[in-house]
Amino acid sequence: MSRNAAAPEPGFPSEAMEQVVDAALAEDFGRGDPTSRLTVDADRLGQAAALAKSEIVVAGLDVFRAAFTRVDPAIAVQLVLDDGARATPGAVLARVAGPARSILAAERVALNLLQRLSGVATLTRRYVDAVPPGCATRILDTRKTTPGLRALERYAVRRGGGLNHRPDLAGGILIKTTTSSPARERRRSGAPRPSGADRPSAWKSSHLARRAGAGHRRRRPRRAARQHAPRPRRRGRAPRRRARRGRGLRGIKVADVPALARAGVDFISVGALTHSAPAADISLEFGVDVRSRTLGDDRLDIGGIPAPESAQCLPRTPGRVAWAGPSTAATS
Repeated sequence: MSRNAAAPEPGFPSEAMEQVVDAALAEDFGRGDPTSRLTVDADRLGQAAALAKSEIVVAGLDVFRAAFTRVDPAIAVQLVLDDGARATPGAVLARVAGPARSILAAERVALNLLQRLSGVATLTRRYVDAVPPGCATRILDTRKTTPGLRALERYAVRRGGGLNHRPDLAGGILIKTTTSSPARERRRSGAPRPSGADRPSAWKSSHLARRAGAGHRRRRPRRAARQHAPRPRRRGRAPRRRARRGRGLRGIKVADVPALARAGVDFISVGALTHSAPAADISLEFGVDVRSRTLGDDRLDIGGIPAPESAQCLPRTPGRVAWAGPSTAATS
């Protein structure tokens, strides 16, 4: 279903989007686009379509649209799908029409952000789909996000079916092994170890946390595929406990989710959702008749811009591009 309202979806981080898009445009288009200025007529119109090249879960279409409209308000963007929708290879995600120079100026930023956020949503959906039917396990993200993109990536996790954990350090108290580094420093210095009464066990720590009102206890389980496997023997003896423990601290993979969910785990926190998600394979195809059956039967009628093959060129100031930063306009 096409979604063309100017307002983003509920829960969308609009303020963060504007900051990210402006920073990305300043990085890529801050000094203009001499190639387009020398090779593309200022009054030429163009049209393009964003196509999925593989099976993906879409996220970031509002960011995609904002990249074009902040470069030039004359660009019209038609969103064909909603964020969170599954797209098959060849599916049209959005259509773009307007001044060709402006489309080329915004193309890379628009695609980079759409590919990144759709990649996060796609990987999240893989983890969510791995939870067996009947299990109540939910997939959580972490703070291992791309600097500057946390609000958008957390939104993409939600579009993929996951849940958000702490938005920042102030979002909750989380005590983990890295928090206890002073204890490790004490051991290295040779200081006497605390007595058993002063060094609570894992059970005591969990009990104290529950008494203090902690909502969850976070654990880093062993790889599920090896959790119940027989312990390998080395020279007729079981391996040292240290080696087994080190192997158990690896990240949770998609293949681990079913066993953990069946074991009754309520939440699985996966840092890979945002720090290791591959970019979704999406391209922006130019010069395609978006009215053809290849891209849908409905005619392109967005922003009052006719199809280029029958269009009268819109009167425009030669070389003028509307975007030159968050608040001013300039000529490139």
